[in-house]
Amino acid sequence: MLFNLIKSYILIIGGLFLYAFAWTAFLIPAKIIGGGVTGLSVVIFYLTEFPVGFSILIINVFLVLLGMRIIGLKFALASIMGILLTSALMLILPRFITEAIVEDRFMSALIGGALAGTGIGIAISNGGNSGGTEIIALIITKYKNISTGRILLYLDVLIVASSWLINRELETVVYGFVVMTVATYAIDLVLEGSKQSFQITIISDHSAKIASRIGNELGRGITTLKGAGWYSGREKNVLLCVCGRYDKQKILRVIDQTDPEAFITVGKVSAVFGENFDRIKL
Repeated sequence: MLFNLIKSYILIIGGLFLYAFAWTAFLIPAKIIGGGVTGLSVVIFYLTEFPVGFSILIINVFLVLLGMRIIGLKFALASIMGILLTSALMLILPRFITEAIVEDRFMSALIGGALAGTGIGIAISNGGNSGGTEIIALIITKYKNISTGRILLYLDVLIVASSWLINRELETVVYGFVVMTVATYAIDLVLEGSKQSFQITIISDHSAKIASRIGNELGRGITTLKGAGWYSGREKNVLLCVCGRYDKQKILRVIDQTDPEAFITVGKVSAVFGENFDRIKL
């Protein structure tokens, strides 16, 4: 448990660093605005030259205090950690990165959006977050019958559209929507990848031994189904196991070591609910 906790914090820190790096090295120097509180802070920076890191801190602290009772203590604590770290990184990194790494604005939008989305995805998948507009969305959904995703979309569109105020160029707004689209896709890709599950079906003459090894050595649950070959008429036990992507190779290795002649099918599962997996959210 301690190792997993340390690993989670390292990944959260790494994800938020990647997020801050994307803004500092690609988006801010190219005057491209993405969504979220960071995007709003960048707009404020270009209009007033007020440091982005301080804007992120002030806006987020206000939002956390406003929604403390609604979002819950656990989410608030996780948000505070992410807010402080993101703010610090956005203040420190500009001292080392003084100009854009890529001169082309379109490439800056693509790379910056991809890195920012990947960073946030890594942080969220390990229990972290950077606060921001998600807090506003949770507050609104508490009192209004509207989905969190739709509120976040509306807020991001509004923030990106406000980038027109920087230099009165429609091109800046277009690049902002490119960043928003790429970042959203990257977040979904990371989150879906981290939760990817597989359903493994095993037909073997040594099913009892395989099931025993999977259960005892890998600690995975396994279900035995009754089956029979249509041609031979022989009854056999069919093993059914649902696992995460990290356990898939271990299970296949156990099967191969126990019975190289086993018949195996492996399929991706779009969602798994129940013990040791996700809970149904309606």
